[in-house]
Amino acid sequence: MSENTGKVINAAETKPWLKFYGHVPETLDYPKVSLYERIIQTVNNFSNDPAWEFMGNRQNYKQFGEEIEAFAAGLQLMGFKRGDVITIAMPTAPSGVIPIYAVNKLGGVCSMIHPLSPAPQIKMFLNISKSRWALTLDALYPKFNEILHETSVEKIILSKIPDYLPKLMRPLFNITKGRQIKPVPKDSRVVWYTDVLKNGKKHGNVETVKQSPDDTAIILYSGGTTGIPKGIELTNMNMISEGMQIIHWGKIERHESVLAILPIFHGFGLGVCVNGCFMAGGLSIMVPLFTPESVADLVKKKRPNYMIGVPTLFEALANNPKFQNTDLSCLKATFSGADTLPRQTKEKFEEVVRKANGNVKLLEGYGLTEAVTAIMAMPLDTYKEGSIGVPFPDMLAKIVKVNTIEEAPVGEEGEICIHGPAVMKGYLGNKEATDKVLRKHADGRVWLHTGDLGHMDEDGFFFFKIRQKRMLKVSGINVYPGVVEDTLRKHPKVKDVCVIGIPDKNQISRVKAFIILKDHSEATEETKAEITAFAREHLIKWESPREIEFREKLPLTLVGKIAFNELEKEELEKLKEKKQYPFDQ
Repeated sequence: MSENTGKVINAAETKPWLKFYGHVPETLDYPKVSLYERIIQTVNNFSNDPAWEFMGNRQNYKQFGEEIEAFAAGLQLMGFKRGDVITIAMPTAPSGVIPIYAVNKLGGVCSMIHPLSPAPQIKMFLNISKSRWALTLDALYPKFNEILHETSVEKIILSKIPDYLPKLMRPLFNITKGRQIKPVPKDSRVVWYTDVLKNGKKHGNVETVKQSPDDTAIILYSGGTTGIPKGIELTNMNMISEGMQIIHWGKIERHESVLAILPIFHGFGLGVCVNGCFMAGGLSIMVPLFTPESVADLVKKKRPNYMIGVPTLFEALANNPKFQNTDLSCLKATFSGADTLPRQTKEKFEEVVRKANGNVKLLEGYGLTEAVTAIMAMPLDTYKEGSIGVPFPDMLAKIVKVNTIEEAPVGEEGEICIHGPAVMKGYLGNKEATDKVLRKHADGRVWLHTGDLGHMDEDGFFFFKIRQKRMLKVSGINVYPGVVEDTLRKHPKVKDVCVIGIPDKNQISRVKAFIILKDHSEATEETKAEITAFAREHLIKWESPREIEFREKLPLTLVGKIAFNELEKEELEKLKEKKQYPFDQ
């Protein structure tokens, strides 16, 4: 770790990290076009190259472009117009990706949410985004139907998993998993994905709506600084710049393939594994559902060049016998993000790759949804233990003294701030929250205050320490304790609650809830089961507590707030006493 030198080097102007760029240019030339127009450039340039593969089915860029045009035409025939918002709740599949570019062609906005969100959360997201349209799987129709009457949604487009399966696989799906999906009842709001495509193909291409690079293209969700979900407005320029920066940093080239394991409602999955790959003219191998076995099979059969994921993914693969026995010489680079990469996970994965004829380092990066995803990473040929790397081209970063806009000296801990073309437009409909995190500094630039603490060394390498805001990472998914606590307090037996993260080898963190009951005589295993079931009904599975502990009181700070950090210390000490702490100290 760098010591505090007392020297302020004005990182935005001196950019000490540039000497480690190697093949990477200092700045890039970003086209002033829409997200749709940028992808169509790839379609036109590499029409016969493979664009995506899904469960064995593959389309080249020409076919991909035709599907985008058809879906856009089909949407317009249904009345979709500029400024309309569509909520997409889909796994990583063509029927979740194609509509993103089609909607952008029409000047619309895609609000991306987790397909396994419970009905109350779906309603919340639909209302935050003011969506008139929704797209999801037929299997998820019941959850949407439960709450659509409380939203502005007029049409719900339903896709089926077999829509893009190879023809020989469709009957097999229908007689196995397909049989478990309840038929969708007659509903005037329902339109089928395949019908939108068919109608669009009959109609022919429609005119592209002219857009500004600063128009909103995508809405992703984050807890912002308070733990309450906020819509993050990402522009055409945000998505294009992020994709181009990733291409140059990772040296992703035409014909090379990326294993798209991360979900498309996640900035990492959408911005890197899908959109970034398409910008390079690469092949995105879409993975709708992750298991170590399925990914090991794909690596063996498809031999991808890039694997990008969260630490839990690489931990699971390193422990998987099938992956260990696969020839990994195909791998050109592997990147881990969305959470801190434990050293033992990094070393274990690299050793497995080395023994399997591979020669890559598992490199760590840093980013946040407010800037699409990664905005810095370790250079391909450099390693500094504990560092999250250096900023990408055109992205600036610095450390400021906490609760100020004053740059901190080299080595001094402070808040990480970033500036550049990937930084969000703002929080949807929330100027107050936007103004708290997007602040003009003395240099005249608007900087994103990340709420993350760390420091920078003299070489311009950044080191992450902790988040100021309360947020957990569970299997790479953002979990906001405040949201979980608010939900659990709605249970009739719960008086108060505090949620923390427990270090977990498989998930990095697992959720534990400390609960005070209204009647402590009900502190039984049956009550735990009842509260757990309630949580699973109202929260996604990563948010639901894996453990519940009943308490008669909770530790408080001097101002009377629940001291969650005291509970974290207690649990950490318990793990250490039992010698169950999963990570290196």
